[in-house]
Amino acid sequence: MPPNTTASSGQKPGKSGRKKGRKARLFLIVLVLALFGGVAYGGYWGVSTVRASFPQTKGSLTLDGLSGPVDVKRDGNGIPQIYASSDEDLFMAQGYVQAQDRFYEMDVRRHMTSGRLSEMFGSSQVKNDEFLRTMGWDRVAKEEYDKKLSASTKKYLQAYAKGVNAYLKGKDGEDISLEYAALGFTNDYKPQEWTPVDSVAWLKAMAWDLRGNMQDEIDRSLMTSRLGPKQIADLYPEYPYSRNKTITQEGQYDSVTGSYVQGSSTTAGSGTQSTAGTGLAGNTTAPDGLQSQLSKLYNVLDNVPTAVGVNGNGIGSNSWVVAGKYTITNKPLLANDPHLSASLPSVWYQMGLHCTSVSSKCQYDVSGYTFAGMPGVVIGHNQDIAWGMTNSGVDVTDLYLEKITGEGYEYDGKVLPFTTRRETIKVAGGASKTIVVRETKDGMPLLSDRDDELVKVGKKATVDSGAPDRGDGYAIALRWTALDPGNSMDAVFQLDKASNWSEFRTAAASFDVPSQNLIYADTNNHIGYQLPGKIPTRAKGDDGSLPSPGWDSKYRWTGYIKQSELPYEYDPKRGYIVTANQAVVDKDKYPYTLTTDWGYGTRSQRISDLIEAKVKGGGKISTDDMRQMQLDDSSEIAKLIVPKLLKIDVADKNVRDAQKLLEGWDYTQDADSAAAAYFNATWRNILKLAFGNKLPKELRVKGQCLNVAPVDTTGPADENQTVRECGQREADQAQPDGGDRWFEVVRKIIDDPNNDWWKAPKTRLDKAADNRDELFARAMKDARWELTAKLGKDMDTWSWGRLHRLFLKNQTLGTEGPGVLQYMLNRGPWKLSGGEATVNATGWNAAGGYGVVWVPSMRMVVNLDDFDKSKWINLSGASGHAFSAHYTDQTDKWAKGELLPWSFSDKAVDKSTSDTLVLKP
Repeated sequence: MPPNTTASSGQKPGKSGRKKGRKARLFLIVLVLALFGGVAYGGYWGVSTVRASFPQTKGSLTLDGLSGPVDVKRDGNGIPQIYASSDEDLFMAQGYVQAQDRFYEMDVRRHMTSGRLSEMFGSSQVKNDEFLRTMGWDRVAKEEYDKKLSASTKKYLQAYAKGVNAYLKGKDGEDISLEYAALGFTNDYKPQEWTPVDSVAWLKAMAWDLRGNMQDEIDRSLMTSRLGPKQIADLYPEYPYSRNKTITQEGQYDSVTGSYVQGSSTTAGSGTQSTAGTGLAGNTTAPDGLQSQLSKLYNVLDNVPTAVGVNGNGIGSNSWVVAGKYTITNKPLLANDPHLSASLPSVWYQMGLHCTSVSSKCQYDVSGYTFAGMPGVVIGHNQDIAWGMTNSGVDVTDLYLEKITGEGYEYDGKVLPFTTRRETIKVAGGASKTIVVRETKDGMPLLSDRDDELVKVGKKATVDSGAPDRGDGYAIALRWTALDPGNSMDAVFQLDKASNWSEFRTAAASFDVPSQNLIYADTNNHIGYQLPGKIPTRAKGDDGSLPSPGWDSKYRWTGYIKQSELPYEYDPKRGYIVTANQAVVDKDKYPYTLTTDWGYGTRSQRISDLIEAKVKGGGKISTDDMRQMQLDDSSEIAKLIVPKLLKIDVADKNVRDAQKLLEGWDYTQDADSAAAAYFNATWRNILKLAFGNKLPKELRVKGQCLNVAPVDTTGPADENQTVRECGQREADQAQPDGGDRWFEVVRKIIDDPNNDWWKAPKTRLDKAADNRDELFARAMKDARWELTAKLGKDMDTWSWGRLHRLFLKNQTLGTEGPGVLQYMLNRGPWKLSGGEATVNATGWNAAGGYGVVWVPSMRMVVNLDDFDKSKWINLSGASGHAFSAHYTDQTDKWAKGELLPWSFSDKAVDKSTSDTLVLKP
């Protein structure tokens, strides 16, 4: 039964409603196809196409290439568990089954990673393709496949591709999905065969979205047009090590052995620790012309299609593991919920891969979450261990300002030639376009070549007196670890069959990119943490926080941190490990700068406090306790600010009535909470008045205009000397976004009521704010009238969920297609609890509005005592087919915080099986 497309979470249509809904949707299919291709033909073909693309899940099918029969058992949610007698059969069947459910999604992804979106969607994607071709993800993936990956990994990738192609054989686009049917009316695109490199390249897209601090690097540079070094430092405070604990707490770097040692008392020593942010030849401010250049670059980056995250901003995740001594099972419990942008279908695909008998011929018995288009399981558990991942946020990218001279670039006083290649972009319905990609000797592509405006402003960029003459201008190049061939695909298969801590760490050593926090638990009652990844080292004095001068070799990377030097933890005395994007290790215990842009530990410390509160009271933690912790929506910033708000004497009765909503509020952000709605509106307006209106236009929301002081001043705008300036950034990417960096900014000045940040100029409607309480009072007033406009005058009808809504959109035609087609493919809204920097992290951007922009993309709790008592949920469903019963059949439960049973043993899987398909040789 297709899910309700308009009901919020928990609302289910009755029987008659379902019948009407089905008829309405079939009518819409007929209508849209009629609009595309004629009423009579469209009406017939629409219904037949929808049915034809649904996968066969019962009976038997013949697959050439199998060595033996394979059983595909699906539960009531369409989640497949595959049983085979050889590794090759297992992964071939995985390819076939994922193609059944998600091939259109897979096809779009491979066109994105290879810079070929224009082949599917026409000229609108040429700019994106130009950028993606410049990055060369597919070229790096091919080099990995040819030169780096193990023979067994190649064999598995080949088997997977064979399975995908077995599904495609003999099918036209309309036989595969509704989206191809729609595309068929505008171009003659035909799906092509899958290749092993298509799977490897997906890891590059994943790494791009989890690439670290590039956006912060750009933003800091852009801020220099309006803010001084001290003001920028205020907005990027140091990590609060004394308040929010790091991930690893019982180890440090041993300078004698040159390795990270748990429990060592040896000091970290000098090592190669970087000093505070320099770059740009030691400047603490960026060159004048570079602000415009970086703003243009940001726009280019922001337009690149999102793979798994939000283009690098706001990405977080929670994972934690509790040792058996604190659980009711006396074995570890492990939880994970990666925070990524909401997509339809979900970026994750749930499945189990089981050998009927584990042996050297067939080595896998694993279940969890993977990506459609990639073999293996990325997060989950096998018969011995469980693991989870969160984004570590380590800095693996640097931007370089390059001095162009003729056909080359300057480097240590010499002119070196670029490495060049020509790329031809085919365009559906149009002429092909050829571009030239230029790279430096370090394989750094010139991103500025992809935008004419970048070239123009590069000619205006200025630097300090030590820089070479500008000549024809400066370009921007990117150094990124993922542009070097690596072994991450090997790591996936090694993780899937690891049976102990030692094998787990060996697998982690191959996980080059993206660098993730890996947590671990096993059935022998051990827990652990490992930071993996190819992490660069930099010369002393360069911490990667600002763009660096490419003409000086001392700013090039000096190497990579050795595996033995990377932080880890194994069976810590405290009995639990929490990773939620906070600092990995105390800066005084480690000689390398991993990043200057950690998450600030709000979520991680809250999770730690919840665990401590349970165990210190003598309680034991259950699977459901772990689930409840995942749903914690307490607002830490509200705890700090609300007491101050309640002390303010408000004259306006309407605002005072709203202020009273905060009295007695427990700071939880339930979807039905009026207090949460009003507080978050007040927080949004505090940020706007104190910080947002003082930021340069490149960081503010597009279309929002202000009268501001001329560029050469840094103080509040002079009403007698102002210019009209409009924001330039998309709403979900603008600043201040309200995340926990801004929590820390406000925490630093909250008890300084006369701090300059609390000053705001007068407007036509408001007098100037000269201190904190005056600014808070103005924010409360603005919030009151904002919510009146959005939710109505009657505060009894206000609720956080009415503001904080999730819409799931098909990531191609659901955003760019005709309105009727978007209606067919998209779902929502759901009214959500939670918020920014809460454990239940339903993220929103305070600069842009209250809508949900990223979410816990899945949730899982693994029970190491009995895997069949583990629980999981996905954001949407197993299927990518818009009218399948499993398109969004998990979303209502996900929105309520429910989890599904997660069968693993043969007995449990058989009990939960609804459909069985036998694949025969």
